[in-house]
Amino acid sequence: MHPAAPFRVADAHEVLAHLAAHPLMALFAVCEAGPRVAHAPVLVRRDGEGIALDFHLSRNNALTTAFARGAVALAVSQGPDAYVSPDWYAAADQVPTWNYLTVEAEGEVAPLDEPGLVALLDDLSAQEEARLAPKTPWTRHKMSPGRFEAMLAGIQGFRLRPHRLEATFKLSQNKPVDERARVASALGDHPIAQAMGRNPTD
Repeated sequence: MHPAAPFRVADAHEVLAHLAAHPLMALFAVCEAGPRVAHAPVLVRRDGEGIALDFHLSRNNALTTAFARGAVALAVSQGPDAYVSPDWYAAADQVPTWNYLTVEAEGEVAPLDEPGLVALLDDLSAQEEARLAPKTPWTRHKMSPGRFEAMLAGIQGFRLRPHRLEATFKLSQNKPVDERARVASALGDHPIAQAMGRNPTD
């Protein structure tokens, strides 16, 4: 994570909202062949033990065996990002930079049993189908009999319980309010400009 304090996010609800809006995460771990990364949509769950991140991988993925053995994973969710030109500041002697939104979750991974995997797939598709409203949601019950069960054998579900969940929302908070406004204006309707509006400086 970025070491500068102005970019850290203390509001847990804001972090979870980011994960819900940007569920595709890069999952890093070290396996026998060395460091590897996989990309998978993650479903955020809340239970009595806190926060859990559920995901699934192909059984042929290099990380599946490592995660089945309880490997520690680092999961990263990237949101929108934007280059910031020094020409957008009124102050002289500025340098180029990059504004971005990202969340990191680190923790041990454990496999889900088959009912847990089925629940994950149902809940994940329901979450994403809801974004397509007013389209009638797709469910696995639209599949041919036996097809879902056959495909299920090719994947493994997992649950990551983070012992570290941190976010960096780098949105020019280290700049004066007027300079920040210039950057947002220059970015126009870019999602980063919108995020700057939602995260004003004090």
